[in-house]
Amino acid sequence: TETPHDAVLREAREEIGTDKLHITGEYPEWIAYDLPPNLIGKALGGKFRGQTQKWFTLAFTGTDADINLNQQTPPEFDAFQWVELATLPTLNVGFKKPVYEKLVDYFMHNR
Repeated sequence: TETPHDAVLREAREEIGTDKLHITGEYPEWIAYDLPPNLIGKALGGKFRGQTQKWFTLAFTGTDADINLNQQTPPEFDAFQWVELATLPTLNVGFKKPVYEKLVDYFMHNR
């Protein structure tokens, strides 16, 4: 059985094409969210109404050249950028904004 620690590193390899990461923090609980009505039946493969996720902070030990967003077909992401943790909720995170606010508050105070 895959542990959450193993899963986050596997997901990073699959989605951003690098294993030059290590876990530096973990949110103590699983966080659940529901999709807004307009995304039910469309997002998450159309099969789910939401998700329950485990969240981590990771340190990247490589260079930008180590990131390869073309590991999946189609790619999940088409670009990346480095941002300060505190600014994350100000980005276009839509209905997940409360989740990101909770995570930023926790990780800013538990480094």
